Amino acid sequence: MLKNVVKDKYERPILSLRITITNRCNENCIYCHHDGMVSSKDEMTPDELYKISKIARKIGVKRMRLSGGDPLVRKDIVEIVEKIASLDFNDISLTTNGVLLEKYAKGLKDAGLDRVNVSLDTLNRDTYKYVTNMDYLNEAKSGILKAVEVGLYPVKINMVIMKDVNVHEIKDMFEFCKEHGIILQLIELIESENCEDDKFSAEHHYSLDSLEKKLTDMADKVHERKFMQGRKKYYIGEGEIEIVRPVDNAKFCASCSRLRITPDGKIKPCLLRNDNLVELISHIRNGKSEEELEELFINGINNREPFNKED
Repeated sequence: MLKNVVKDKYERPILSLRITITNRCNENCIYCHHDGMVSSKDEMTPDELYKISKIARKIGVKRMRLSGGDPLVRKDIVEIVEKIASLDFNDISLTTNGVLLEKYAKGLKDAGLDRVNVSLDTLNRDTYKYVTNMDYLNEAKSGILKAVEVGLYPVKINMVIMKDVNVHEIKDMFEFCKEHGIILQLIELIESENCEDDKFSAEHHYSLDSLEKKLTDMADKVHERKFMQGRKKYYIGEGEIEIVRPVDNAKFCASCSRLRITPDGKIKPCLLRNDNLVELISHIRNGKSEEELEELFINGINNREPFNKED
């Protein structure tokens, strides 16, 4: 079933690659940490992203996700998707805040993008401005509806739940999603253990335990996505809700099948570590062969180990 797929030393297959193609963004969300800033002139080019994707496909990666920052701030985003789509991945997705999605949705679909996840925490303009420090709610909603219209299916909305900010808006967001055939993903804000480092997360963390119990009682059907760390999907009428919890746990690590590329072109074997990165982009720019680049990927995979292990 998993022929031609490379596995790490813990027998976890590498099935997906997530490339951060920019860390630039047109919003400034209050909970964003803005990690690893890279200037636009140093971003990986479409050809470089193609070369990375080609090696990933060669070693058995089946799913590709483009992320940021916000990928749509790149004016060459359609070209990037078109090049990657030529490699015949099973699924190509993109995460965006939706602000520029109305402009690019049709072009992205035609270029080969399969689906989008849109980060949207509220439908209330004042709350939106508070969370993002911008006034782009109408643009984001228009972008979401355009994505639905052109068939970037399934469109998913990522809603980070924050105490005293938007907990009371979950029902309205679900009704909006249900009306337009969108899947709602409720994301638990990462709880900070160090208030000095992240006061917002410490003050606004909201456990989704009680909400999950309510959804279980309400749902017509509950489906557990075993390949996604046991994440549960709740089907309520014509709507669909998914709960996304923090990934700092042994269950997530045990079933992790993803490799990542940082915005400065390094292979990142583990989401939760930065001490085992493998330099990649400089080798591409220095003309290394495909075989040599493939070996770098294998080195990155060999660096993988569960950050959280079973007790």
